[in-house]
Amino acid sequence: MGKRNRVSKAKKINPHFWVFCEGKTEEAYVKHLRSLYRIPIEIVPKIVGNKITGRFIRSYKKGKPTHPKDKDFLLYDADAQAVLDRLQNIKFATLIVSNPSVELWFLLHYKNQKSELTTDDCIRELSNRNRNEYKKGLIDDALKVKLTEKRTEACDRAKRTKHFENPSTNVHLLIEEFNKAKH
Repeated sequence: MGKRNRVSKAKKINPHFWVFCEGKTEEAYVKHLRSLYRIPIEIVPKIVGNKITGRFIRSYKKGKPTHPKDKDFLLYDADAQAVLDRLQNIKFATLIVSNPSVELWFLLHYKNQKSELTTDDCIRELSNRNRNEYKKGLIDDALKVKLTEKRTEACDRAKRTKHFENPSTNVHLLIEEFNKAKH
């Protein structure tokens, strides 16, 4: 009996996700998602703040290993029109925004929010629902559990919001991309 030559399967290359964040809350949330999904997610925290441009993104990634399948995301609050206009000019990145803030996305894990609200309203509501004081930039264990268990419901609720209006978010696009990469 002769040896059979093995035919290797083509290795599937998963995209590397580059998430450029506005603040500490977004960074903490993406870290939570990275630990949950265990896929290659590079978090670029608030380095240039609201002055982010396509040129900055390209120069930041220069010299780092990249692949054509990599995907860029901009995770920002949609409450400042000037920042939103600048972000919309970065055509090669997917814009992920929440109006008034990312806390709306967190709130959608608890309930369907249809009426206009402020960031302070979101924080107050999260504190009440989570039964402890919510602080920007920190995601406690109780909130992590809710953000993990109720992702599907939050995605469904987010899809029913009108993009860029208050309240609205499209963080579900980020979740859907991560789900695709995981499976």
